[in-house]
Amino acid sequence: MREILPTLENWLAQGEEIALATLVDTHGASPRPAGARLCLTRSGQMEGSVSGGCVESDVFTRALQVLDTSHPALVRYSIETETSVAVGLSCGGEIDVLIEPFRKDQAWDALASAIQQQSPAVLCTGLGPEPILGKRMTILKSGHTLGDMVPELDAQLIDRGLSLLPLGGQALFESDSSEPPVRVLIEAFPQKPRLYIVGATHIATALCPMAVMLGFHVSVIDPRTPFATPERFPKTDALVLDWPHEALAKESLDESAFVLTLTHDMKFDIPTLAHALRSKARYIGALGSRRTHERRLTRLREEGFNDTDFQRIHTPIGLALGGRSPEEIALSILAELVASRNQPMGASLDKIPILKSKEANQL
Repeated sequence: MREILPTLENWLAQGEEIALATLVDTHGASPRPAGARLCLTRSGQMEGSVSGGCVESDVFTRALQVLDTSHPALVRYSIETETSVAVGLSCGGEIDVLIEPFRKDQAWDALASAIQQQSPAVLCTGLGPEPILGKRMTILKSGHTLGDMVPELDAQLIDRGLSLLPLGGQALFESDSSEPPVRVLIEAFPQKPRLYIVGATHIATALCPMAVMLGFHVSVIDPRTPFATPERFPKTDALVLDWPHEALAKESLDESAFVLTLTHDMKFDIPTLAHALRSKARYIGALGSRRTHERRLTRLREEGFNDTDFQRIHTPIGLALGGRSPEEIALSILAELVASRNQPMGASLDKIPILKSKEANQL
């Protein structure tokens, strides 16, 4: 969703007719999770995807029909359907795709504004019965709603949506209290995970653009003006010319915070690690050898930290990819950050037993 917002705004400004396809449910193997989106224009422009390229051509054809009729359509793609053979769906699973004419409304504006302002929000999209197909309702962190769905079910939708907000994710809400049953896709959009990088080093210059691409809000902290320049860090969300203990003291390091120190310099490392250890930061990492880290631990013990605290520090930092260049080291670090963010089993996919539950769709 976050990735296609700028594209949608640009197309709207250009007066394009837009269709929006949303992967609303998956059954069995699927290359994309529920909530994946593809936006298309009548002129043939496309952004995003709802599969690994299997069904996009058919989605485009149906999107043109949706634009002609101004009526949304809910389509199931399966290996067992005649259509799936034509478009190449061969993974053995099933996916349900909602294709709708895209029009801005109160709920969409509220969601887009919340995402742009790094404020958590929840989007509810109606999947059935027919009267609510494509309807949207946005739930803000306060519980306030914009747009409408099914008034008698709003309280349940709000409770379910807010329960998803801390970590994000999707859920399919189904109510049997009405006939036909009401089905709603609930998507939670927490604020982006925040990555604080202390040290405007050569590894940091490689790490920043990759981290931004993978959805982190990245701040680089370094008081040394020759190193911390916009030219060296053009993709960074925030460039902070300050000492780490002063910069981090102004931030709320909660469970969405990732803190790295990449300097090998005690006057940077110790204040950074001490501040991070006193916080609820999700991930704390320090670049350097084991010998360097032993010296860090000695200094940190003098500040009152113990072995239990030290278990929170990842060092040597990153996954064992065998790389030596700044780019390879940055990739190793980022891989560990993503593993921590997503909480997987942390192994090569070909070494993981086949999952029987819907978590398999995340692969």
